[in-house]
Amino acid sequence: MSIALTTILLAEDEPALGMIIKESLETRNFKVLLCENGEKAFEVYKSHQPEILVLDVMMPKKDGFTLAKEVRAIDDTIPIIFLTAKSQTQDVVEGFTVGGNDYLKKPFSMEELIVRINNLLNRTKLQKASEILKLGNYTFDFPKQTLQFNEDTPIQLTHREAHLLFHLIKNKNQVLDRSLILNKLWGNDDFFNARSMDVFISKLRKKLQRDESIQILNVRGFGYKLIV
Repeated sequence: MSIALTTILLAEDEPALGMIIKESLETRNFKVLLCENGEKAFEVYKSHQPEILVLDVMMPKKDGFTLAKEVRAIDDTIPIIFLTAKSQTQDVVEGFTVGGNDYLKKPFSMEELIVRINNLLNRTKLQKASEILKLGNYTFDFPKQTLQFNEDTPIQLTHREAHLLFHLIKNKNQVLDRSLILNKLWGNDDFFNARSMDVFISKLRKKLQRDESIQILNVRGFGYKLIV
């Protein structure tokens, strides 16, 4: 039986260093997606859904801090480690401010990088283990992105459906701000994304309709409210 490898997105514009890090991580049974700039890294992030990001700060086309901001607008849970030659306090502060979880200054040892990667992955697993949520007669497994009615076979949700439902449950019986969630999950709150969100809300209503105690209300001009 093959073992599923943890996928790391590595963004590093120095080719030699990038290959050294990639090959070292692969000897530790990681799958590494190496990108040479932040623009390419963002495309790979969206298409491959890695489990952790290791980002150089100074990169062409898009720097690591800008890339992290864009990722955080979509996903607020994926671990991010910054690699940088910068050592000024304000640079470290900015790294954490934009959503980084850890910060490693060059030059660094591969052993230290691997320890930091494993620590963040273990912390994330513990957090996700606590994110199996009850919703009326449904069980929502956020990490696996599944929704189960009583003892029936779980149904698979899309990435965006799962994140939208997660935010609705976390704000249960309160209004979920439409603009805030559009910016977080869609990247901006323009008209077309708002219509797309309406479609996703309709899909969630259908998937939750077997429990009549659950409603997703449209609060006109404000957002949505999940009532149980």
